[in-house]
Amino acid sequence: MKPYLLLALLACTHLCTAQNRYDIVISEIMADPAPPVGLPNNEWIELTNTATLPIDLQGWRIGDAAGQSGPMPAFILPPGGYVIVCANSAATALSAFGPAISVTSFPSLDNEADQLYVKAAGGMTVHAVNYTSGWYRNELKQQGGWTLEMIDTHNPCGGSNNWRAGNNPAGGTPGSVNSVNGVNTDQAAPQLNRAYTIDPETIVLVFDEPVDSASGATVSGYDIDGGITLVAATTRPPLFNEVQLKTGSPLAEAIVYTITASGIKDCKGNSIGVRNQVKTGLPKDPAAGDLVINEILFNPRPNGFDYVEIYNNSSHIADASHLYIANRNSSGTISSMSLLSASPFYMFPGDHIVVTEDADNLAINYLVEQPAAVLTLSPLPSFPDDKGTVLLLNAQGAPVDEVAYLDDWHFALLTDAEGVSLERIDPDAASQDAGNWHSAASTAGYGTPTYKNSQYRNPGEVAASIGISPGVFSPDGDGFDDIATIRYRMDEPGYVANITLFDATGRPVKSLVRNGTLSSTGYWNWDGLDNRGRKLPVGTYIILTEVFNLQGKKKTFRNTIVLARKLN
Repeated sequence: MKPYLLLALLACTHLCTAQNRYDIVISEIMADPAPPVGLPNNEWIELTNTATLPIDLQGWRIGDAAGQSGPMPAFILPPGGYVIVCANSAATALSAFGPAISVTSFPSLDNEADQLYVKAAGGMTVHAVNYTSGWYRNELKQQGGWTLEMIDTHNPCGGSNNWRAGNNPAGGTPGSVNSVNGVNTDQAAPQLNRAYTIDPETIVLVFDEPVDSASGATVSGYDIDGGITLVAATTRPPLFNEVQLKTGSPLAEAIVYTITASGIKDCKGNSIGVRNQVKTGLPKDPAAGDLVINEILFNPRPNGFDYVEIYNNSSHIADASHLYIANRNSSGTISSMSLLSASPFYMFPGDHIVVTEDADNLAINYLVEQPAAVLTLSPLPSFPDDKGTVLLLNAQGAPVDEVAYLDDWHFALLTDAEGVSLERIDPDAASQDAGNWHSAASTAGYGTPTYKNSQYRNPGEVAASIGISPGVFSPDGDGFDDIATIRYRMDEPGYVANITLFDATGRPVKSLVRNGTLSSTGYWNWDGLDNRGRKLPVGTYIILTEVFNLQGKKKTFRNTIVLARKLN
């Protein structure tokens, strides 16, 4: 018998059971072994003992959202030791790489995303991981044959920041120290992401990372408005990133409540210093018109993906986990239905949410003001480049909104519609009215996912106007009035602008904008340079702004500005 095993067995006569969460952690995951790189074509996970004493794994189980394995056999895992856990059929092949134990009903590990957990013999969840393919941070390795490895096993709450694809040429390091092993310090406090209700007296808070069980269960760390009293708090397994609150009286319908968290700690002891707030309430199944399809990107750039934005145009809360997005097939039948969210995700009045296949890619191509409002669906229903149908369905499969779009709804003067979204102009107007849709403005980056459309029109807005500020500017680099800003406001979408600057003699000196598509409001900056990038002399300049649309409407604005420079 090896010396370390003898010592471990002797130690187990005194203590050989886990006493705390994270004494055993899932440290490596082979979810997609094909095509093999250098390891057997089998799924497996690796466990690591982070405690100071040996632990007997007899009776322990692993599992995922679909179920859990049979019990593990007796196996003493020494401090700092590793063991491979796999199906019976894989044990022989994997034992060549390190200690391996097999279990019946080993869970099938999903390639794209899965929630794994390990439970002690008594049923306590000791560690859980909610991985996605994005954790690889490597497009090639996430295609298969490579493992996900934990960077710092003493930072088990680190989430995606503490995992990456392995670097070992074999594709992984089963039964031994990880190839990405290192120190990954966690100094960030937990943050509230969202909240939802189970019933009128039960609220669940969702944090961005696991919280300390005792800290999360401290009811004094939470407060809710609307005259509601909180009477209990419980940290929920397996990920421990959720806290369940019980109220002393039921929440009222059609009321949006605000919950505040303070002093809550994560498993590394980082505490919420600034008060975190989220909204919650009782959702209601939407009727037709309560939620509207607000923006559609159906012809993305070559490196991009389609997206659909949904706007809550009602006065009540909707739950995205009760909504489906779909299309219609060639026969006109509703097809390719996809649930927006597997877990409760609330849309409050006035909220926008976006569904797409790749949230990271969306943020690369467009400004995303509210990243938390982006839901990833893979695959998204097909929305062809020339024409198609987007449907939003409620939990009963009834349409809440539907848009049968055509590519010629885009602005006719747009030279290339690739990467340009179609935006709804008025959420109260008809969804199928082509006049209620317009190409997103170039000044908004051709798309406005998660926030107000660039072509949104409020009938009560003021007429078109152009304003210049400051009236006198001095582009001399002193940080004071170095830039002149030309701001505009349009009374309706569909305008194109040309802006030319003239000197006092009427000579054109700067072509600032040519055929720029406009949103409802926006601005341009002028730095005092001419078309060749040369400094213009001091003096008065005329800013001529011409705007027009395809309906024959034209507007011309003349503004003056004085260019000054500091005397040397």
